[in-house]
Amino acid sequence: MTEHRDSGPDVPASSRGQARRDEIVSVAVGVIAEHGYRGLTFGEVAKRVGLTQQGVLHYFPSKEELLIGVLRQRDEWDVSAPFVKGRQVPASPLEQMEMLVDVNAMRPEIVRTFSALLGESITGKHPAGPYFKDRYEWVRESMTDTVEREYGSVTPSGISASDAAVILIAMMDGLQFQWLHDPDGVDMPQVFRTVTRLLAGE
Repeated sequence: MTEHRDSGPDVPASSRGQARRDEIVSVAVGVIAEHGYRGLTFGEVAKRVGLTQQGVLHYFPSKEELLIGVLRQRDEWDVSAPFVKGRQVPASPLEQMEMLVDVNAMRPEIVRTFSALLGESITGKHPAGPYFKDRYEWVRESMTDTVEREYGSVTPSGISASDAAVILIAMMDGLQFQWLHDPDGVDMPQVFRTVTRLLAGE
């Protein structure tokens, strides 16, 4: 296969390189969504992105580095999701969480990739294991802070902010698995909003 060349002589090389990295990561997301991390190969990514395997390795020297690129991209998508162009900016941190669930319901491939990696990461010495362990630590801290800004140390329903954070994270991740198996039978955004209303004592 002839490797595609980035065109445009007046486009900085660094910009072309970043665009190519982003393209490789996006393709890897799709491959993981279909086949899981263990089914991710440089050959398949190279074929879909129009590069040789050596061309992909130029940007990501190892499969682990490509995996980290996928996970970091997913986190960036999550951060920007509540502020997608054309959407009204959420008024409160919890509404931002609700908006994130709304957006996730419109991007099943991203949710499927995350869920596949999350499930695989608890087996053996999976390269994503340390990432998810660290991620859950900072997500619990961030979610606890979100709940405290909304309600203080205890929610109106009498649940501590730290426990509410664990519940919300469990709901988000657990709902995704059920929704992926039965998207017509599980209304992910509605169920998540029901839980936030229960925390508010409604």
